Amino acid sequence: MNVSQHKPVIGISIGDLNGIGTELVIKTFSDHRMLELCTPIIFASNKLMNFYRKSIPETNFNYQSIKDFTRINYKQINIFNCWEEEVNITPGQLTDIGGKYAIKSLTAAVQALKENKIQGLVTAPIHKKNTHSPEFNFTGHTPYLKHVFGAQDVAMLMVAGNFRVGLLTEHVPLQDAAKYVTRENILSKLSLINNSLIKDFGIDKPKIAVLGLNPHAGDEGLIGREEEEIVKPAIKDAKHSMLVVGPYSADAFFARRHHEKFDAVLAMYHDQGLIPFKSLAVGEGVNYTAGLPVVRTSPDHGTAFDIAGKNKADHSSFLSAIYECLDIIERRAVYAENRRNPMKKMTPAILANVEDEKIEDAGEE
Repeated sequence: MNVSQHKPVIGISIGDLNGIGTELVIKTFSDHRMLELCTPIIFASNKLMNFYRKSIPETNFNYQSIKDFTRINYKQINIFNCWEEEVNITPGQLTDIGGKYAIKSLTAAVQALKENKIQGLVTAPIHKKNTHSPEFNFTGHTPYLKHVFGAQDVAMLMVAGNFRVGLLTEHVPLQDAAKYVTRENILSKLSLINNSLIKDFGIDKPKIAVLGLNPHAGDEGLIGREEEEIVKPAIKDAKHSMLVVGPYSADAFFARRHHEKFDAVLAMYHDQGLIPFKSLAVGEGVNYTAGLPVVRTSPDHGTAFDIAGKNKADHSSFLSAIYECLDIIERRAVYAENRRNPMKKMTPAILANVEDEKIEDAGEE
């Protein structure tokens, strides 16, 4: 049966087995209203789900177990068993096993995404310490997805409603971050974010702010020359094809709530963007990978080992990640349809004006 005939099929990678990922998934889909919006396929194992289900009293989490995609039940939660063997689960502990099976789940889910077995992917948190290896030589989900889908570049875009923060550099040491502040990198990220705002978020003419690298955006070159020699020229180049403003001093920008005037903000390094984002988007933040041919979202937090297995995890961000994934899938479909038939995008008033102009032109002939 063709997946496209049904509501979206969303894949869930389970994350670190000893983190809060499984608890988030169970809490999210215990609300059966979610099944009205999508068909979930959780890439894990029955034993893992049952282990954590016991620690969440009064949960209403029922599922069907599958081993191939021809068995999908579109009215139920589906567990795609990525492994059958017994696995030692130790909530709250950073172990090699937790990382190894997190990658088993992720690679199976991404393969399904690549083969169009699922229409979107939501990833539960992994820990870089126990997932990075010669077999998985990536610092996180984003670079792995970039590699698998052969994307020239991608952007980590943090989203909470109309508040969006993109990152120029992601998981690199702070002492190396300035090396990546180049005109080429800034232009690439701005282009990705601009295109994503149009295609994935339905914004016709996006307005993007760019932050400076140095305190006070360099103070006209007194505190570093990057703004004068790199950032400003990049913004000038970008203005030929998009609406970009900056560079802004990062502290004053968020303190004065200037982000509310823009559709997205490009931060120069991880904490410059993530600290204000997580402070302002409490519990609602979503990490979206812009620039991929597929849709992938995740909650904006980590594995939270300190509360794993204690039924204390708040699934708000994970729920927001599901909603955002579904919304982007729908917006992409609308964008594609509008590209095929531009007249559909026009409002009745615009169409009326077009018809009037046709009549007037015909009369002048």
